[in-house]
Amino acid sequence: MNDAQPMPIRLGISTCPNDTFAFDALMNRRVDWRGLDFHIELLDIQRLNDRLLAGDLDVAKASFHAALLMAESYVVLPSGSALGFGVGPLLLAARRGETPREPRQVTLCPGRYTTATLLFRLFYPRTTRIEQVVFSEIMPQLVHKRADFGVCIHEGRFTWQDQGLELVEDLGTRWERQTGCPLPLGGILANKRLGASVTARVQAVIRDSIDAALADPEQPLPTMREHAQEFDDRVLRQHVELYVNPWTQDLGPTGAEALRKLSQLAAQAEVIDHPATLEIFTDPTAERASGTNNER
Repeated sequence: MNDAQPMPIRLGISTCPNDTFAFDALMNRRVDWRGLDFHIELLDIQRLNDRLLAGDLDVAKASFHAALLMAESYVVLPSGSALGFGVGPLLLAARRGETPREPRQVTLCPGRYTTATLLFRLFYPRTTRIEQVVFSEIMPQLVHKRADFGVCIHEGRFTWQDQGLELVEDLGTRWERQTGCPLPLGGILANKRLGASVTARVQAVIRDSIDAALADPEQPLPTMREHAQEFDDRVLRQHVELYVNPWTQDLGPTGAEALRKLSQLAAQAEVIDHPATLEIFTDPTAERASGTNNER
């Protein structure tokens, strides 16, 4: 591929505010695309998982649950992940005093291969029936008592109390108590077929985009508003403050350990067939320093 013909990259990101914040500069070409031609799609996280599993995207945000199933074909990029303390999905109930305990109950989850579904299966095995719906439908269905429980992600973490719903458990807090690790929700996967040189350029553009957003946090707000389920700027900023952190810039050793623990527990619970090693991409040429990894 010569310089006159930029290499096309099919890039998928979620509509979640932390992604539209982090990728705003890339989407609006305020960072150098480094000889690449990004064709960008914004999709619900489960659709991103499905598209990656089908091989339809070169690079995309994926749930780390889904990533475990694709470990042979994809690498995890160091930048762009959602991982941290206090970021976990919330298990909500339509009625006060209810807990998941029997098959006649129904729990709504935001996608078969989401990390939210994985956590529910880890911590509430063989309890309720699980139904998969788009994440934005979970709270409305609970409000109308069309299900007993729902695993809430994204902006709903900040607005569930306004809907009159009940908190059963913060699944992220339970993960933290059990593992001592930050919770790895999702990250950016790149198809190994791209090769190290192209993958290094993709990683550099993404890191530049995140750094640009952090340097001017007001700049991404129009992009965030355009794609958000919740239009209150206060909620959007809360979302970014919670989900965008030093591990978004670089997973580092702490991120690698969290991914190893996720694989181990998923295999023990028979959610996946066997432990999978998620490879975090390292630029073999080291042409661009990735910046200081701010480990907590």
